[in-house]
Amino acid sequence: MDEYDGFGPEMIIDVYNPKINMKGFVVVYNSSLGPGKGGIRMTPTVSREEVIRLARVMTWKNALADLPFGGAKSGIIADPKNMSQKQKDEMIKAFSEALKLISPKKYVAAPDINTSEHEMAVYAKANGSRQSCTGKPKSMGGLPHELGSTGFGVYHSTLIALEHLGMNIKKISFAVEGFGNVGSFAAKFLSNAGAKLVATSDSQGVIYNEKGIDFKKLSQIKKKEGTVTKYPGKVLHGDEIVSVNADVLITAAVPDLISAGDVDKIKAKLVVEGSNIPTTDDVEELMHRKNILVVPDFVANAGGVISSYAEYIGKNEKYMFNLVEKKIKVNTKIVLQDAERKGIKPRDAAMRIAQDRVLRKCKICRIKGL
Repeated sequence: MDEYDGFGPEMIIDVYNPKINMKGFVVVYNSSLGPGKGGIRMTPTVSREEVIRLARVMTWKNALADLPFGGAKSGIIADPKNMSQKQKDEMIKAFSEALKLISPKKYVAAPDINTSEHEMAVYAKANGSRQSCTGKPKSMGGLPHELGSTGFGVYHSTLIALEHLGMNIKKISFAVEGFGNVGSFAAKFLSNAGAKLVATSDSQGVIYNEKGIDFKKLSQIKKKEGTVTKYPGKVLHGDEIVSVNADVLITAAVPDLISAGDVDKIKAKLVVEGSNIPTTDDVEELMHRKNILVVPDFVANAGGVISSYAEYIGKNEKYMFNLVEKKIKVNTKIVLQDAERKGIKPRDAAMRIAQDRVLRKCKICRIKGL
């Protein structure tokens, strides 16, 4: 991957603490609109390249959401499943302390894979500033991502896309890849609106039931058994979620889920990217040619960062949910209409809008000598 383009990355910092064997990195991709905003991803496979890609996406996500944040992301190479909470806290604490020089001035953290409001509390305390991260516990003035802001935004983006396609939500079936924070809330809101959930997945596989999956029952089983695959139905391999028979496919977990070889297997008419970088630009082009409408990640899943902004300026839950709904609906509609009018795929339309906003700000800064 070509790491650098005309927008960034501005800053790549490698962090290493030999005492606890903590290895990580933070990427501030572009800060023209404000401090770089992006979550801390903790996985054994997180890489510098992955974090750069995610920081780039965050740049466009924040610009498209019209927020005063730049784009950033960070990663810690570790496997939380093989460590105690105390060890995990030590890693977050060390990571935060190492970033004091840039956080919160140039980087504002947030939860991501394997980090939550607890870790954000640890990060903020170690940093010494509550504005160094968002997604903190309510007791610290936070609006934790566990409230479901990202999934709520994915739901509203899906509604607008269905309306764009002339599809009735009460007559469609949908599948959700991943039943974590994003996927479970998206499934909940869509089910409550009358759509039929037919498949979802977790690390143990896919559960498929063409007659429909009861969301409440599924949630209870997931909580009790630790996996969605214990729900009555057909259990499939994890990557088969892409090809199940559903009108809508919502990605909500891993990056690079959909490959070029998957495109001809997709039966969905609409793919909504609730996860970050679930595929590549080239694969989206293949789906576009097949008349599969794809709502890009930085359009559909911006609910989390919109929530972060509400927390950053000290607003409450009600304000946050209203802001998420308003911005996601408006942005999805603008992008889809612009893409249709110009005959291009939605990502291209969204990128043009986001990049134009960043470029305008860059020009203003140059004029002012900033």
